Amino acid sequence: MPQVSFPSLSGAHFRAACGRSALALVLAAAGGAAVAQGTAYVSSEKDSALTMIDLKTLAVKGTIATCKRARHVQLTPERLIMVACTDSNQADLIDPASGKSVRRIPLGDEPEAFDLSPDGKVIYVSNEDAGEASFIDAASGKKLRSVKVGAEPEGVKVSADGKTLYVTSEVASLVHVIDTASGKVVKNIRVGKRPRRMAITPDGKELWVTNELGASVSIVSTATHEVTDTLKFEVKGARAEDITPVGIQIASDGKRAFVGLGRANHVAFVDVPSRKVSSLVLVGKRAWNVTLDKAQARLYVVNGLSDDVTVVDVAGAKAIKSVPVGRVPYGLVIVE
Repeated sequence: MPQVSFPSLSGAHFRAACGRSALALVLAAAGGAAVAQGTAYVSSEKDSALTMIDLKTLAVKGTIATCKRARHVQLTPERLIMVACTDSNQADLIDPASGKSVRRIPLGDEPEAFDLSPDGKVIYVSNEDAGEASFIDAASGKKLRSVKVGAEPEGVKVSADGKTLYVTSEVASLVHVIDTASGKVVKNIRVGKRPRRMAITPDGKELWVTNELGASVSIVSTATHEVTDTLKFEVKGARAEDITPVGIQIASDGKRAFVGLGRANHVAFVDVPSRKVSSLVLVGKRAWNVTLDKAQARLYVVNGLSDDVTVVDVAGAKAIKSVPVGRVPYGLVIVE
């Protein structure tokens, strides 16, 4: 076995080195996410802009102008930022390296939310006023097909294999199951009142659906497309009608889900196997959408009525900072 030699240190230097090492260990244990490198981009409905938050300092470092009423935002497979602009009827594709728009893609009338096929070639978008889900060719911007769904569609989620598309209808309280190859609705799943957003567990076996006016999450088997469980939320001191879950993300290990509870001004930490709320974290006003960083050490909560983002330490289930952003922030995506 090779021997490793260490430089000789005097007693004072040795104690100083140990002190520095101990301090480094304490800092790493207390806030590994504090040294994360990258930027969070927050869309704003009223400012037609993305606000940039530095992940290391948790300070705003600028804005990027975009199209009108910027709402849902996510990364493409090429690591570009795509943001849906409802009042511009298009998506803006932004290069985070330059901070500039690469091009605009038409998305049809009143686009709010979207998802991308696994290869990034097709954009699946909900067109609220038309009551349709549109399939858009990402390269050309051409509409490939439209699928009629229930009134006021919003949430859009594609399965990992790209074969199944799920779309929520707020008015009908349904999740529409669409075969992406044929464009046919193969099933309508009745969930809670006013379903909004969805997340699929990492094993692909469950679809979790937030019900804004049901104060709940419906848990759907992706094998049978039946609701297998319903998780109801309660917040001490909050009226049931003010518990309005919308944003949801499930950790990559599948053990926890994070749900923004809207006007209840909290985020729920949910133990996925037991379907129990393990923690409630007070954040800003109208906790809307939630996003984990790559290390899943921090949760970024977009608060639509207090115009800020709350940064939550996941391990401690504790809010650590509120960052002011644009007016009526909607979504957030992280580039690390």
